[in-house]
Amino acid sequence: MLIVMRAQAGEAEIARVSERIQKLGFRAHVIPGEQRTAIGITGNSGPVDPAEFEDLPGVAEAIRVSKPFKLVSRDMKPEDTVVEVNGVPVGGKELVLIAGPCSVESREQILETARVVKAAGAQLLRGGAYKPRTSPYAFQGLAEEGLKLLAEARDQTGLGVVTEAIDVETFDLVERYADCIQIGARNMQNFSLLRRAGRARLPVLLKRGMSSTLEEFLMAAEYLLSEGNYQVILCERGVRTFADHTRNTLDLSVVPAVQRLSHLPIIADPSHGTGKRDKVLPMARAVGAAGLMVEVHPSPDQALSDGYQSLYPEQFAELAEECQAIARLLAARAGDG
Repeated sequence: MLIVMRAQAGEAEIARVSERIQKLGFRAHVIPGEQRTAIGITGNSGPVDPAEFEDLPGVAEAIRVSKPFKLVSRDMKPEDTVVEVNGVPVGGKELVLIAGPCSVESREQILETARVVKAAGAQLLRGGAYKPRTSPYAFQGLAEEGLKLLAEARDQTGLGVVTEAIDVETFDLVERYADCIQIGARNMQNFSLLRRAGRARLPVLLKRGMSSTLEEFLMAAEYLLSEGNYQVILCERGVRTFADHTRNTLDLSVVPAVQRLSHLPIIADPSHGTGKRDKVLPMARAVGAAGLMVEVHPSPDQALSDGYQSLYPEQFAELAEECQAIARLLAARAGDG
């Protein structure tokens, strides 16, 4: 159920509707919009009678939401959501570039990478302090030491930090250092981790699972919003298919599909989406999302993880220049229309 308030409804009237929802044993989600405020209802096991709310002051209408994902849908919030990460708006008018190594390996490596991606136009720094790996013998990250190095890179460059939390046990530690917490593809349906991230004070970047459908992707985001965290960024990072010429298949079609169904911003990760360095730039040109998340390493051939898909600094500079030019052109054409 979605309660749409009148444009002139005040805080007292919004609070009164929220109180009515809570007295019924449900949870109220107040979602401000450009023109009016909407209040979503979750926690109900069956239909809610619209008559419970239609007579309350300030209420314009009560609408049943038929989609399984309620809070992430455009039925709930027609306007695009813009999520701020360390002052950088994701989902706004500007293309956002998130760049950095797959994993933090050393102080020299992460500081050098942060400087070069910042110079090339990146607004946010990515890097894993905890790395879930297919092999238990592969490099698993530097843990808290890696988080401290990311924080130092932020202090030196001003780049906000996007880094992954892999479990509930270490979530508090990641939250202490990060500006945006990533939930990786392998954890997209780790529901206890999603619930914890939904209670976080920071924005969350949710990656699509490698075999998940569009609805499963949006339902995972619904877990985050249902716990009260509305600062969610979606990320397409490639799905598992029969193709053997790439590591994964970057599903560009999911970007407009998400944009049609959900108000949440979506970015794309062409590094994991292809797994091949020479395919990252061509795919990045074609994405059409709110931003790009790209792996960059000063010496990819010596990287401890995913070096074969990491760009050299000069390649990232080329990607940033071309993709930002495309974004500016599209924005100018939209403005003319």
